[in-house]
Amino acid sequence: MTHTGPTSERTFALPDLGEGLVEATVLEWLVQPGERVERNQPLVELETAKSAVEIPSPHTGVVARLHAEEGRVVAVGEPLATFAVEAGAGIVGTVPTEEKPTRRVRLRPPAE
Repeated sequence: MTHTGPTSERTFALPDLGEGLVEATVLEWLVQPGERVERNQPLVELETAKSAVEIPSPHTGVVARLHAEEGRVVAVGEPLATFAVEAGAGIVGTVPTEEKPTRRVRLRPPAE
């Protein structure tokens, strides 16, 4: 396992799957602890009261732990998996750095 920087752990909980569903059963894990995954790579197959769905990985990193064995019912908000991700990596991206304004802005009108 090769890293370019420090890592942090991020736990992914069962998201709200919509349509009033409050739980799902883990049918099959598509990854194993220690495996490197890419964001949006298939992570787990779940069964709800309405259908079977494949949930993608929300992170790029290494699967540190799986929190539910196959066949277990998991409630929305319960942990599914924990990832070791590179520090600074995120779902949305990096926060832009502050830059000095290039132009002065007048906050009040000039005196007449």
